[in-house]
Amino acid sequence: MEPQWDDLKIFLAVAREESLSGAGRILKLDPATVGRRIARLETALDAPLFVKSPQGYALSAAGERLLAHGEDVEQAMRAATEALSGPNDTLAGQIRIGAPDGCANYLLPQVCSDIAGNNPDLDIQIVALPRVINLNRREADIAIAVSPPTTGQLAVQKITDYKLHLAASRRYLRQHDAIETPEDLRDHRLIGYIPEMIFDSELDYLSELGLKRVALASNSVPVQLKLALNSGGLCVAHDFALAEHNFLRKVLPDQISLTRSFYLVRHQADQRSERLTRFAAKLVEGIRNEVARLEEQT
Repeated sequence: MEPQWDDLKIFLAVAREESLSGAGRILKLDPATVGRRIARLETALDAPLFVKSPQGYALSAAGERLLAHGEDVEQAMRAATEALSGPNDTLAGQIRIGAPDGCANYLLPQVCSDIAGNNPDLDIQIVALPRVINLNRREADIAIAVSPPTTGQLAVQKITDYKLHLAASRRYLRQHDAIETPEDLRDHRLIGYIPEMIFDSELDYLSELGLKRVALASNSVPVQLKLALNSGGLCVAHDFALAEHNFLRKVLPDQISLTRSFYLVRHQADQRSERLTRFAAKLVEGIRNEVARLEEQT
């Protein structure tokens, strides 16, 4: 018996969530039902698809081989659905974006609100995580990254560069010794990422500046900015975020300036989706415009 699409959907969900309960939540099925359907598929294919362990369900060698074919079928079904819906100038359905929390907090709300306003049947979900979004597990349809991935069947497009500067609250700067040279920074409290939780080397700003001690740390960009707003010390801040925080001032902007980039990441197979491609184009244009608009204000 050949596997049916409904069986493959369940297989893909278990492969991505690595558990029956996780797959059940996504599919709105009881975990026992998910287990029975996987067992039925394994019987039909006469091959074990998963290796069960205390850590969850890992793909077997046969499961690894089936995964690529299952994702091809998934993409073909999406394309068929889009084709049957007919041509339409507006976007519809659900699209999930995964992004680092700085981008998700300070850029995507405006950009996605604008896109949603022009596409009333479109549901946009923003997943803000201080880590790399796993597209292989379908945590999102589209991801925004701060460095281009070099592995996996992924399509990568550079969106735009953005600037970062040291910043501190006006009150902090009034209450502490003047900062006139980079060497003066060693006498001040620094705010940054928790070192072992830096998920991309592009975010290791303080090490790049030769500054070792992080007196106040968080894996969240908004928390770092709140610490600076509360006169906790100096942080490296995105210029596009500083536009929202009038009480923060750039420190040594002519001597210390960093440039980073955002990248749009998609599954290569998803490039066949006209809907996702149109949405990605709107997203890229919106982020570019929003970065430029906010950086002009600082």
